[in-house]
Amino acid sequence: MAYTIAVAGKGGTGKTTIAGFLVDYLVKNKMTPVLAVDADPNANLNQVLGMEVETTLGEIREEVSIKNRDGKLPGNMTKAEYINLKLQQAVIEGRGFDLLVMGRPEGVGCYCFANGLLKEATDRLSDNYRFMVIDNEAGLEHLSRRTTKKVDLMFAVSECSKRGIDAAARVKELIEELHLDVKNLYLIVNRVPESGLTDEIKKAIDGYGLELAGTVPLDGKIFDYDNLGLPLVKIPEDTPALKAVRSIFDSFLTAVKDY
Repeated sequence: MAYTIAVAGKGGTGKTTIAGFLVDYLVKNKMTPVLAVDADPNANLNQVLGMEVETTLGEIREEVSIKNRDGKLPGNMTKAEYINLKLQQAVIEGRGFDLLVMGRPEGVGCYCFANGLLKEATDRLSDNYRFMVIDNEAGLEHLSRRTTKKVDLMFAVSECSKRGIDAAARVKELIEELHLDVKNLYLIVNRVPESGLTDEIKKAIDGYGLELAGTVPLDGKIFDYDNLGLPLVKIPEDTPALKAVRSIFDSFLTAVKDY
């Protein structure tokens, strides 16, 4: 089974950017093949990676539901066989990595079927990859539904504020409350100003018992690329935020490079 790394945090913390940098890091360090999973219905990991999405699991959910209702599934295939075919088509091939996108179901109803597809897809595909990177849904709904069997390493991403640390602590609490299979959890504080972490933020981190993996500086180049719609993995190598993130990954992933 693939070594699974999840990136979690509330919306707007930059978790998708860090997930994209992580995929890029693994590829450039030849820790391949990698399966990147965008588990957020508001999907944009593909934009960070510079990839076009043709099919999402949300769209498969809609198609299968409608065809099953109308009796229009292929006559020579069971529903399970048809779903398996569509799942294979949903995997987008990149250089050194593949991408699977949750997407947002458009019809009426809950996400149960789409989440079921996500679990089936990750279970089925994980043996084909060395590493799996999951960009989680804001709020950890994805993990709370247990749509992955285990997580070897999770980065909880927070912006540089007391409220951000509070939200990251909720990630830790939810893992403990639900007895989720997360082996290691570390905090990344993103968009840190030049003055660094305040004493109040440091106190909050210690008070919640969070282990700090590192900090990522506030970097105008990230905003520039986002505003222009450019893939963040194409950002210059000397960008401070990118260098900081890679330093964090070096600390935690060098030991599993031969996984």
